[in-house]
Amino acid sequence: MLIEVNHKVHAIPPEWREERLLDFLREYLGLTGSKFGCGAGLCGACTVTVDGVAQRSCSLNVQSVVGAEVKTIEGLSADSQVAHALQQAWMDIAVPQCGYCQAGQIMNAAALLEENPHPTDEEIEHAMDGNLCRCGTYNRIRSAIKDVAGRS
Repeated sequence: MLIEVNHKVHAIPPEWREERLLDFLREYLGLTGSKFGCGAGLCGACTVTVDGVAQRSCSLNVQSVVGAEVKTIEGLSADSQVAHALQQAWMDIAVPQCGYCQAGQIMNAAALLEENPHPTDEEIEHAMDGNLCRCGTYNRIRSAIKDVAGRS
C-alpha cells in the first residue's frame, strides 16, 4: 500500500495501516506541523487536506487515504500561490499567539480559498467553524483570510 503526502509517495508498513493518519504523519514521516489537540476531530489542530478537502487527521486511519493526495502544512507553500499568500498574510497580521492551532487554521483556510477565492464573511465563518484557538485570535484569522481574498 502506498500513500501520497506532499507530492511524495510512501510505502505504508503493515503495522501503520490501521493507525491514525496524524500519528503516521508525525511519527513515521516526521511531519510535525499537524498537531494533536483533542484526538476526536473537534478542535482542528490536526487539519490536513485530503484531495483538497480539509480533514481532521486524528479521525482518519492511514488505510482510508490510500489513493488520495494528502497535504500537510509542510507541503502547502511549495504547492500554491494561495498558500504562500495566506502564510504571508498570517505573518503580516501577526495572527498567532502561542501558535499551536495555526497549522490547522491555515490548512482549513487554504482549502476554503482554493475552493472559493472570494468567500463572504458567512462562508469564512462556516468554513472555519470548528477550528479552535485558545488564544482567541479569531478576528486576526478572519482578517488574514479576507486579506488574501482581496477584501481587507
